Amino acid sequence: MISVKKIFITLVVGGLAMSDAFSQSGYFEDALRFSQFRSTGSARITGIGGAQMSLGGDISNVHGNPAGLGFFRQSEFSISPSFTNWLSESNYLGQIQEDRTGNFSVPNLGLVISKPKGPLQPGKFRGGSFGISFNRVANFNNQFGFFSDIEGNSSIIDFFLQDASGIPENQIESFGLTGLAYQSYLINPIAFDEAGNPINNPSQYDSFVLGQPFQDEIVTTEGSANQTSFSYGANFDNKLFVGGGIGLTSINYTSTKTYNEEFFEQPLINSSLQENLRINGFGANVNLGVIYKPVDQLNLGLNFQSPTWYRLNEEYDARIVNFFDNFFYEDEGETLGREEASTQIILGTYNLNTPLRLSGGATYFIGKNGFISADVDFLDYSSSRINSKDFNPNADNAEIRAIYGTAINYRIGGEYRFDIWRVRAGYAFYGDPFVNSNVDRSTQQFNGGLGVRLKKVYVDFALSGTYFDQVYNSYPVIESNGINSGPITQVKNKMTSGMVTVGFNF
Repeated sequence: MISVKKIFITLVVGGLAMSDAFSQSGYFEDALRFSQFRSTGSARITGIGGAQMSLGGDISNVHGNPAGLGFFRQSEFSISPSFTNWLSESNYLGQIQEDRTGNFSVPNLGLVISKPKGPLQPGKFRGGSFGISFNRVANFNNQFGFFSDIEGNSSIIDFFLQDASGIPENQIESFGLTGLAYQSYLINPIAFDEAGNPINNPSQYDSFVLGQPFQDEIVTTEGSANQTSFSYGANFDNKLFVGGGIGLTSINYTSTKTYNEEFFEQPLINSSLQENLRINGFGANVNLGVIYKPVDQLNLGLNFQSPTWYRLNEEYDARIVNFFDNFFYEDEGETLGREEASTQIILGTYNLNTPLRLSGGATYFIGKNGFISADVDFLDYSSSRINSKDFNPNADNAEIRAIYGTAINYRIGGEYRFDIWRVRAGYAFYGDPFVNSNVDRSTQQFNGGLGVRLKKVYVDFALSGTYFDQVYNSYPVIESNGINSGPITQVKNKMTSGMVTVGFNF
C-alpha cells in the first residue's frame, strides 16, 4: 500500500529546510508532533513551572519521577480540572488574523496508596507507595489560518505543475492531490509538440488558468495524547528513594485543512482543497527514577524515560472542488462549470519510536518556609524512527535525522509557605527541536499559583502562559534559485491555562 503522505514528500522534501511545514505533510511531522515533551501534572507542579524531578510527595510523581512516591506517608487522591485558551496570531503578507480555541479537560487524575513503615519497625527499607494516574501529555485542540485581500506570489496550481512534471498521463490520476488537480482540470497534459504533432501519453503539463490568486486557509486540529501510568516508589532510610513505572499512552488526533484560491478575469472563479487526516493508536514506555538526600535540606533527582513505542493507525482523504466560468476546454470539447475530484479513504498503519529523555533536578528547602526546585532535560529528536509495512519509511527517517536535533529544556520554580497557605511561581524553557533554521521554535512558559493545605484536604490553583512561534507553508513552489515562493504564514501562539487541583488524604 502506498501512503498519500508518502507520495507528496518525494518532491517537496528539499523545500522543508526553508519552511517548517506544508499542507501535504509527511510522517516526519508526526514524529515531532507526538514526541515533544512538556512537563505536566498537578496545579502545584504547574505553579512552580513543572520542576518536579527531585521533588517528592506529589501526585505528579506517578508519571514524573516515580522515586518521589517514596516520600508519601499517607494515601492520596486528587483531581485536576483545567481550562485552556489557545490564541494563534497569523501573519501572511502583513495581514493579521487571530483565532481562539477554548478547551475544558481533566488533564490529571491520580491515586496513591501508601504503605510506610512505622518509626519502631527495623530495617533500612521504610516502605513505599503505589500510584496510578491519568495524565494528558499533549493538547492538539487548535485553529489557525489566514485570509488575504492581496494577491499571492504563486498559486497551488504552480505546485501541481511542478509535481506532475515527468509523470505519464496514464499514471497521474494515482498521484495524490496532483492526480485530483488533473481530474478537475486545474492542470492538463501538453498533448502536442511544437510542430503540432500529437504526443503519445504525454508527461508534461500546463494550465489555462493564469495570474495570481487571492488566498485563504483554515487549519483545525483536535484531540490529545493521554497516558495512564502505574508506578511504585520505595524509601530506603529516608535518604535514598527509588522508583519505576510503566506508561500506557493513547493518541487521538484529527486535522482538517481547507485551502481556497479566488481568481478574477480568469476561466477559474475559485478553487477549494480540503484534506482530512485522522490518527489514533497506543504506545508504551518505561519510567525509572531516583532521588537522594545528601543532607536534609537538599534533594537530588535523576529520571530516565524510555522511548514511547507507538502503533498508530491513520485515515486520510482529500477533495478538490473548482468553479469555472462556463469555460469551453477545446482540447476535450468540454464546457467546464463545477468540477470536483476526491480520493478514496486511504488507510495505513505505522510504528513510531519517540526519543528517550534524561532528566535531572535539585530541590533546596529553606527550613519550613518553602523551597526552590530546578530541572533540566536532554532529548534528541533526531533519534525518532518510523517503521511500516504499508510504505517505505526511509525518506521520512532521513528527514528526521536531517532537520531535527538535540534539545535542552530547563525549569525552575519555588514555593513559599506560611501557615496553611502556599504561594508559587515558576518558569520553563523548552529548546528548539530543529537544527539549521532561521526560525526560533523554542517555547517559554510563565507560571504562578496559590494553595491551601488542611489536615485531610488541599486545594491548589495554577495559572500558566505558554508562548511559541511556528512557520506554516500551505504548499511549496521551488524556484530555479532554490527559493520557496509558496505562501508562508508566521504564527505566534499563546496558550493561557488555569488549573485547580483538589486532593484528599486518607
